[in-house]
Amino acid sequence: MSIHPALERVTMRIRERSADSRTAYLARLDAAPAKGVARSCVSCTNLAHGFAAFGERDKAALRGDEAANIAIVSAYNDMLSAHQPYERFPAIIKQAAREAGGVAQFAGGVPAMCDGITQGQTGMELSLFSRDVIAMATAVSLSHNLFDAALCLGICDKIVPGLLIGALSFGHLPVIFVPGGPMPSGMSNSEKVRIRELFAQNKIGHDELLDAEAASYHSPGTCTFYGTANSNQMMMEVMGLHLPGAAFINPNTPLRDALTAAAAKRVLEITALGEDYRPIGRVVDERAIANAIVGLLATGGSTNHTLHLVAIARVAGIRITWDDFAELSGETPTLAKIYPSGKADVNQFHAAGGMGFVIRELIAAGLLHADKLTVMGDGLDAYGEEPYLDEAGALSWRQAPAESRDDTILRPHARPFSPNGGLRLLTGKLGRAVIKVSAVAPEHRRVEAPAIVFNDQEEVLEAFYAGTLRRDFVAVVRYQGPRANGMPELHKLTPSLGVLQDEGFKVALVTDGRMSGASGKVPAVIHVTPECISGGPLAKVRTGDVIVIDAEAGVLDIRLSKGDLEERSPEPVDIAANRFGLGRELFNGFREHASGAEAGAMSFMLPEEAGPRRPGHKEGLGDRFAFAGGERS
Repeated sequence: MSIHPALERVTMRIRERSADSRTAYLARLDAAPAKGVARSCVSCTNLAHGFAAFGERDKAALRGDEAANIAIVSAYNDMLSAHQPYERFPAIIKQAAREAGGVAQFAGGVPAMCDGITQGQTGMELSLFSRDVIAMATAVSLSHNLFDAALCLGICDKIVPGLLIGALSFGHLPVIFVPGGPMPSGMSNSEKVRIRELFAQNKIGHDELLDAEAASYHSPGTCTFYGTANSNQMMMEVMGLHLPGAAFINPNTPLRDALTAAAAKRVLEITALGEDYRPIGRVVDERAIANAIVGLLATGGSTNHTLHLVAIARVAGIRITWDDFAELSGETPTLAKIYPSGKADVNQFHAAGGMGFVIRELIAAGLLHADKLTVMGDGLDAYGEEPYLDEAGALSWRQAPAESRDDTILRPHARPFSPNGGLRLLTGKLGRAVIKVSAVAPEHRRVEAPAIVFNDQEEVLEAFYAGTLRRDFVAVVRYQGPRANGMPELHKLTPSLGVLQDEGFKVALVTDGRMSGASGKVPAVIHVTPECISGGPLAKVRTGDVIVIDAEAGVLDIRLSKGDLEERSPEPVDIAANRFGLGRELFNGFREHASGAEAGAMSFMLPEEAGPRRPGHKEGLGDRFAFAGGERS
């Protein structure tokens, strides 16, 4: 199958841009593996500590030099619905490993916070940097150097990117990602939105709102809308890091358990001890990153990945920019309509054909690198299949449906919902930014209106409830970038702005912060970079300035000359309160050293970016997470 010229062109540009850093990364990868089992390089004292708590069978296997050892790194906790099912997984994995002649150890847990719980709350200011904490926690979990492979158990917004960043710093290890699956469908997403907007209008009270939310988020499993969590699962499939079709199987079902056991057995087959070695640093190459971008665009996925994919790629020595997203978006058809881009949830998407259908269609269109290395084989063909249990209860795969089972949710590439992707790059005198338009009606994609400047989302809501926003305007919410306050999502604004748009007003949001992975019908220009605290021109906008947003033309502008804008000084804003409370004081270093949004909002620096070391310094695994500094591009 031939490759689409845009995919070939962008991938080549990424490869050329990344030549030096990728070569350096692969050199470190190739130097890392020891001969034989990984534990052969540790002392007897080290090893005895490592198996002291194990039963006799596993202890005997670890004393020997034949059985491979799997590290389980898990984001389990029982507060978050998406991660609660992971409580059962270690036992399933350990038993499957024993049956296959290996051992599995719970190497470590990583934190998992929920943006749904912290949305609009102070804790959201820890959310983005929790990704980097998770990456470092993954590195700590694997640092004992007793492991020949790893299974990463994580689902939600920052968890999968953090686990993947951490795993890539151990690029010589084979790694498979093990999802938990979405909860069964509850209240429809459209009804949930309707009730939220009624609450924003003071037409219903807290009890009615809570009843609706509890009917939407009602059981173990991932939330069923297509936000960052489910975009993560899509990306793991198109990158070849899942077992095929694993993304959207509901938790606590026989099929889900069979896939979990199969992941343990498969990762044992691809260690350096055998003939089919598949280290994650080789699986995640330039083609995998390009595939992830295409998958995101074709399915209307989360804008958060314009940050996370950049950071993931950088750790593997791969350099991508928002221009790569924009160029691929212009050529990638939209194949799926999942809330917030449509009415369906991920269970309905899966039932309509799911990831197997999407991957096969994108391969047919030449828009995926079908020949890339995956954890399953040399190519993506297996990912055009869906898992099932045969009559004997054994895990099997079959071809995903040739036709969509519901073309209001899923369509072939020859008859897409849109000929291009749902993400746009905007540029102009206010900087560079991204906007997701897959849920924005065409008539709302261009807004020219006076700015109303706010310093946080609470100010916006106060103005809404005071009745002063019933007019055309662009809400400029500034000092929300990674270095100012950790770049929280501003999804709390969605119901109020949606109400104003429904009343016929032209409204939009412009911010150096983030919007939820569930960015919806109101045009939201986000991730504006440089951010305000780093001297970005958005800090110079005044209430009354006319802002121009044109998502189709890729424009973010202000009706001022460049000279007039440059002559202005930013208005002073006191952000001292962002530095403490609810643990924020522990993240001052992260904010101080964060890179810009287009550089992934990363708080750590990679070896080739860190400058000269002291004479005789030998790089260790922990060096991959040295803190960074400055506004890197």
